[in-house]
Amino acid sequence: MQLPAVRRYLVSTALGSIGLNILVTVLFKQTFDITGNELDIGLIGLAQFVPAVLLVLVSGWVADRFDRRRVSALFLLGRTACALALVVYSRIEPGSVWPLFLIAFVFGASDAMLSPSRRSIAPLLAPAEQFPKVIALWTGTFTASSIVGPILGGFLYSVGPTAAYTIAAALEFAAIVPMLLIVYAREPERITHRPTLSKALDGLRFVRRTPVVLATISLDLFAVLFGGAVALIPAVASERLGVGDIAYGWLRAAPGIGAAAMAVVLAARPVTRRVGPTLLWVVAIFGAGTIVFGITRNYVVAFAALVVISAADMISVFIRSSIVPLVTPDDQLGRVTAVEGVFIGASNELGAFESGVAARAFGLPWAIAGGGFLTMVIAGGAALFVPSLRKIDTFEALRADRHRGETRV
Repeated sequence: MQLPAVRRYLVSTALGSIGLNILVTVLFKQTFDITGNELDIGLIGLAQFVPAVLLVLVSGWVADRFDRRRVSALFLLGRTACALALVVYSRIEPGSVWPLFLIAFVFGASDAMLSPSRRSIAPLLAPAEQFPKVIALWTGTFTASSIVGPILGGFLYSVGPTAAYTIAAALEFAAIVPMLLIVYAREPERITHRPTLSKALDGLRFVRRTPVVLATISLDLFAVLFGGAVALIPAVASERLGVGDIAYGWLRAAPGIGAAAMAVVLAARPVTRRVGPTLLWVVAIFGAGTIVFGITRNYVVAFAALVVISAADMISVFIRSSIVPLVTPDDQLGRVTAVEGVFIGASNELGAFESGVAARAFGLPWAIAGGGFLTMVIAGGAALFVPSLRKIDTFEALRADRHRGETRV
């Protein structure tokens, strides 16, 4: 796509996402290396998630009230500061992990404020008919970063965590410039009223009364909540596969490889028909791949399982990322995206916590494989009991329903 605004948005996304993936890859591994406790990995995930819940009403209102580019730049700066705090922590030869929990909490707060503003920019960059193309490019860029970041993270961690966190900080800071240079194709409708609890709750109310949005993001929440095997990769690499830091980095990059490969497929042949049934099938495949990852002791099989898991998840992300902006009015998009972000955060960071607790209670293989089985059950249950999701056919029909008001009840 030749639009300069789209290119700048993608460059900012790439820089910030590579920095994020380096930071998270090293943070999880450093925590596990210090304590040897899977539960601590889960607590890091919980520390990142809690701010998203606490700030959901504020972050959405800020995205709808102020310039989303400047808000995004401000909290990219916040992520930079967290990376620099990790540099300082690593240089003092740490033996305690409580500062990591504190930094993860502040990082989660920055991310909670950043995400609704940054994600709400995408629909403003191109005409409506080109929006699915923008989403395909964005998901491709984001997932390519999920390959590069973990590989760099594993390599840099073998050199030292200080080097890894320094590079992450530099990338987060570099992402600010292209973000501020974005010029919208159309100006967003912004709210101008003073902040009130009622207006802040508009995003939550919209999700609750719009079945297609509620069903889509709820399926993501519960499926990935129980299938959060990725968070336990440090423990799997060490305890079940017996590999070192560089091999761990590649294993952590496997989800990005699968997602990027699927993003290429989606860019060439995007999902256009049977959107709802496709979503249900890929969630079931996600669960099946998680089961394989949980029970294998073979590095190649584990790597392949992670590729399949993330390829299926990429289709789910593409569908959800297309549905939500298509049915949401511009002036509520920030608040709705903030609510969606809590669901996604629950499925990722809270899923990491759930996985850590389950691994501690039942053992690593049972925790992962059991979560995959529950994910398959959830997909089957959604197919049976959520007909509005099962009946979604095309994105164009959803756009038409929005204009007629038929996506709500």
